[in-house]
Amino acid sequence: MVPLKAYVAVTDAKWFRFLSALQRPEEVNFWRPSTKRFRALAPGEPLLFKLHHPESFIVGGGFFAHSTTIPATLAWHAFGERNGAGSFDEMCAIIESYSSRISKDRRDYSIGCILLQRPFFFPRSDWLPVPADFASNIVSGKSYDLTRAPGRELWAQVASLLAASGSRSGEEVDPRTRGDPRVVIPRVGQGTFRLCITDAYERTCAMTGERALPVLEAAHILPVSEGGQHRMENGLLLRSDLHALFDHGYITVTRDFRIRVSSRLKTDFDDGEPYYPLHDQKIKIPKTPEWRPSEVLLAWHAKERFRSA
Repeated sequence: MVPLKAYVAVTDAKWFRFLSALQRPEEVNFWRPSTKRFRALAPGEPLLFKLHHPESFIVGGGFFAHSTTIPATLAWHAFGERNGAGSFDEMCAIIESYSSRISKDRRDYSIGCILLQRPFFFPRSDWLPVPADFASNIVSGKSYDLTRAPGRELWAQVASLLAASGSRSGEEVDPRTRGDPRVVIPRVGQGTFRLCITDAYERTCAMTGERALPVLEAAHILPVSEGGQHRMENGLLLRSDLHALFDHGYITVTRDFRIRVSSRLKTDFDDGEPYYPLHDQKIKIPKTPEWRPSEVLLAWHAKERFRSA
């Protein structure tokens, strides 16, 4: 896919330098104190990092996957150091330095998150000047059409640097990623997978309706250790205890999205009574068809992982 747009985002220098020192992270969280939803890009299109004055250069970027607003604690649990800080306290200190509206006494405030895949960081010798029309008073960033000047020339420079460094470019993004960024999400890393699944299921456990975010987890239907991928069709949002039971084969989901609870819970643990009422109930599935669990993968789990009587 050749990207049609790019977004040049004003970027914190400490965030950039911390991440550029990591060993090739596969994904990063470009967070913002603002909780306004980011809608400037479609999945697979590039967001470019532009440092503050006096270092007004484009210094790297990444490929957009998803945007969301979540508590800072969840952002840290999902991305850790890939938030651009060495600890949660350091991350909060940076966030608080950008917004006087955030209470320093309450660390579970919400932040806007722009989830980027395959980030790249240019060495100082390759930093690019910003386009002439990028005004010095721009606070957040500016969109560019890559089919016409000056966006076309900017992307040609970025693509050339990526090719020279051997970095993967946006042309390798899943070809299905054109269109509405809320519909299709490209292949992503573990942290992005977790937050995308959380949003796809509207922050609700697929089996119980539980909405307490700290106990909700993104479960893989086919485990990564067995060839599964961080893709929407390979995920379910489950309460932590149900996630564990699903992974161990004591609960499964049929191809018609009905829950099956194994009788082995009783025989193996002389327990399981809280879970048997879930048997044969239909799970909640995402409204967007492309985000729903794969029937093929569910059939695999029911056959290969479920502990039938």
